[in-house]
Amino acid sequence: MILPIIAYGDPVLRKRAKEIEPGSVDVKKLSDDMFETMYKASGVGLAAPQIGQSIRMFVVDGQPFNEGEKDEDIDQSLIDFKKTFINPEIIEEAGDDWGFEEGCLSIPGIRGEIFRPEIVVIRYFDTDWNEHEEEFDGMAARIIQHEYDHLDGKLFTDYLPALRRQLIKKKLSDITKGKTDAEYRMRFPK
Repeated sequence: MILPIIAYGDPVLRKRAKEIEPGSVDVKKLSDDMFETMYKASGVGLAAPQIGQSIRMFVVDGQPFNEGEKDEDIDQSLIDFKKTFINPEIIEEAGDDWGFEEGCLSIPGIRGEIFRPEIVVIRYFDTDWNEHEEEFDGMAARIIQHEYDHLDGKLFTDYLPALRRQLIKKKLSDITKGKTDAEYRMRFPK
């Protein structure tokens, strides 16, 4: 089922999400719905708070970044990078910070260069409640860090320089009021 994406300004995007108790949520169904919603919005990641659920879960599929790329330009970190992360915990971030222009489905039409560490080690559960601890680098690490931030109530715009944040204030206010041309269904703050 395709769900509406929660727009900037909704308090759920600023809350620290709660851990999921096994059996309390149908994580397989929710994961399927989240992937379907993410694909409909042409995203590469979606966190549960972005569909109005303040729980510690997100889905990722970085393969769209490799579509249409020449073989030598394929990002190896994104091959088979389709996963559901439940109750994730970042154990370590390492390597040099590198910049990339990020966007967010909850903040359509706004992008900004964000610097993040190149390596992340994360512990999480899959939809069968198997525990994993894995290391990701490059774009895969970035996608994880961006989605993980959502679980802690942080948005990519929080990392922008103060002047840039000032310059996008009106656009953010417009999104909160429903003034956006997103090509997917959204739910706006009341």
